Amino acid sequence: MDIFLSIIMIILGFVGSFFSGLLGIGGAIINYPLLLFIPSSLGVANFTAQEVSGISMFQVFFASLAGVIAYKARSKKSEAASLIHKGLVLNMGVSILLGSLIGGYVSRFLVGDEINVIYGVLAIIAVVLMVIPNKGKQQDDSSEIRYNRMIAIVAAFLTGIVSGIVGAGGAFILIPIMLTVLKIPTRTTIASSLAIVFISAIGGVLGKITGGHIPIMPTLFTVIGSILGAPLGSRISARMNVKYLRYALIVLISFTAVKVWMSIL
Repeated sequence: MDIFLSIIMIILGFVGSFFSGLLGIGGAIINYPLLLFIPSSLGVANFTAQEVSGISMFQVFFASLAGVIAYKARSKKSEAASLIHKGLVLNMGVSILLGSLIGGYVSRFLVGDEINVIYGVLAIIAVVLMVIPNKGKQQDDSSEIRYNRMIAIVAAFLTGIVSGIVGAGGAFILIPIMLTVLKIPTRTTIASSLAIVFISAIGGVLGKITGGHIPIMPTLFTVIGSILGAPLGSRISARMNVKYLRYALIVLISFTAVKVWMSIL
């Protein structure tokens, strides 16, 4: 593989995983359009939508894993309880795993424009949900959080199907749902969503492997960048005001939605 392409893939993996750790997303909401447009615009590669979704899913897997490890390591160094809500992760993790398995496999039967349209619709939904004021509890003690289990399970399953298709972990949909519907505090949402996305990525990766369309070397170098970026993003996240984290999510998702829809239309 070309050295320049290798460097580009590492950088793209780093950028996606940095925002994964910073904002509690798997990184695919950022990496999908980057992988689709940057290599082709530089003339180093021209990945199909299926290949981009495959690379993105592997990037999400390793980025979310690195982010979870960073959050757990930070919680062990302090006396505060872990921000990762185990019950929430279990309920939503199992259902999103099943959904992502289905979505990852189904993607093999879709053409590139169909996958891009699904991504574009998901991004618009995420933006709409994110601008709804969060009226949930503001404390970050995960042991006191209450939520509707059935809504959490169903939402995670449906999110898993569509996110598995586009090679995402689904956090850019899960986070707005957790904030606005389940009323989960922001920092707990970010930490728990990383764990849920990691579980989702397991199913997505298995689905993508069975479906094919995975360029091995570009995926490998993207993963290398992912492992480096997520821990840095999670450390910076701990020092930021949660209000600005929410605004950052809205801006990032809006930008990528516009970019993808422009390419479709």
